[in-house]
Amino acid sequence: MGDQFFILALPLAVALVVSRVLARRLNLPEPILLLPLGVAMSFLPGVHEVRVPPDVVLNFFLPPLVYHAAFLTAPRESRQDAVPLTVMAVGLTCATAVAVMSAASLAIPGLGWAAALALGAAVAPTDPVSATSVMQRVGAPRRLVTILEGESLLNDGVALTLWSLALSGLAVELTAAHAGLTLLRVAGGGILYGLALAWLIARVRPLFKDPPSQIVLSLMTPYLAYLSAEHLGVSGVLATIMTGFVFGVRGQGVLQPASRLTGQVFWNVLVHLLESSLFVLLGLQMSSVFHGVRQGPWTWASLAVAALAAITAVVGLRLLWSLVVLPLARGRTPLDLAQRLVIGWAGMRGAITLAIALSLPLSVHQRPLLLFVAACVVVATLCLQAPTLAPLLRTLGLGEARAEMLEEASAREAVLEAALARLDALAADDRIDDRTAQVFRQLFELRLDRVRAVLDDEEPAAATPGAGAGTVRRELVRVQRAKLRELYRRGEIHAETLRRLDHELDMEERRRVTGRQ
Repeated sequence: MGDQFFILALPLAVALVVSRVLARRLNLPEPILLLPLGVAMSFLPGVHEVRVPPDVVLNFFLPPLVYHAAFLTAPRESRQDAVPLTVMAVGLTCATAVAVMSAASLAIPGLGWAAALALGAAVAPTDPVSATSVMQRVGAPRRLVTILEGESLLNDGVALTLWSLALSGLAVELTAAHAGLTLLRVAGGGILYGLALAWLIARVRPLFKDPPSQIVLSLMTPYLAYLSAEHLGVSGVLATIMTGFVFGVRGQGVLQPASRLTGQVFWNVLVHLLESSLFVLLGLQMSSVFHGVRQGPWTWASLAVAALAAITAVVGLRLLWSLVVLPLARGRTPLDLAQRLVIGWAGMRGAITLAIALSLPLSVHQRPLLLFVAACVVVATLCLQAPTLAPLLRTLGLGEARAEMLEEASAREAVLEAALARLDALAADDRIDDRTAQVFRQLFELRLDRVRAVLDDEEPAAATPGAGAGTVRRELVRVQRAKLRELYRRGEIHAETLRRLDHELDMEERRRVTGRQ
């Protein structure tokens, strides 16, 4: 097992490095390059003999990916757009799963409803990474980013619940009534269990003070939620989503301020490695998938028809749903035609689809077929939609939004003014010496001038503060953080602005902790 791990880890590492270099030079999304690199590396000696057990894919990759997405959910913004989110995440996901199930059943006679539903559940959830990275790069409205991220999180839970139902149907015969009761028990139990576990971990986390222990606890949380919920017979993914969502709403999860910067870097690297590895793993298995479909009863014509039918159902239904059904949802503010068109086109499939498809048990006769069609859907949406999303945004006039830039500048101005007011109060009470007060006043006034000119916020050169500077810096960070939370509670700034400025305050606090003035 150790030799197999090394044989698998080496091509994975090479593929990740090479894809990143090529993606930057070719200006392409990394997943488009990872899959063919995995296919190429499957021909290396010994690599094609390595097989990753399906349960390892599901139990190892899925929990942290789902937890991380739930943790970063913007609660207030998602609540404001709850109606369109529900229409897209629940209605469209179920409709996509049923449409793909019907198309696959017609394209390949004898497939069986459970196997067809498994395929539909696998390709139903969207992957927001490619879409939101493009939208943030061109400055698209944050509301669209929030809707896509919230939809992706919720449809993961819906799709994986349907996936569990399909696996049950592959194992035993299910009646409609039994299937409905099973769905209700699994989904409701997963949600309640996730809430209970989040409450318990919140009671335990104050016992861990040092950053390494806090990061380890944050990594243990999604696995504990997922694996224990599955052991109890309820939805592990819904339990993980609820746990991550609760800690995200609470502000900073299980990480204390001194650990947040390290924790953010750790989780960003971990999620990138997991998502990228899934594409490479699929590429490594493509040779065995092709061998399996050649050995099966399916002709290449039927496979092509099945793949085309699934792609058409996934892409076409989403566009139709966004343009026709979404306007019927009465949300906070109706989405205009351009926004709905972008949402309809930003339906790329990615890591979650691959994790679901790769976790299909080896005993399922149709496994090669389902993997083949799922891979075709992922590749088609990435190659067709990802490169064309940015031009579409610019054509529709949804790029380079100035409102977000002005919102962030206003938030910076408010927190800096709060810090200056607190500094004046400390100086008036003789709690700091004049030299320290003057240095910090110059520092914050320079930053304020830059913000008011809507320029880059860079650290200016300043004199060295006097005694007590660490205490002053800590107090000013506290005041700025409180003002930032107040702006968010009043609905004046977006969750993304809150996270970005909060990160800068963490950096400021870290300079205080490490003694760098």
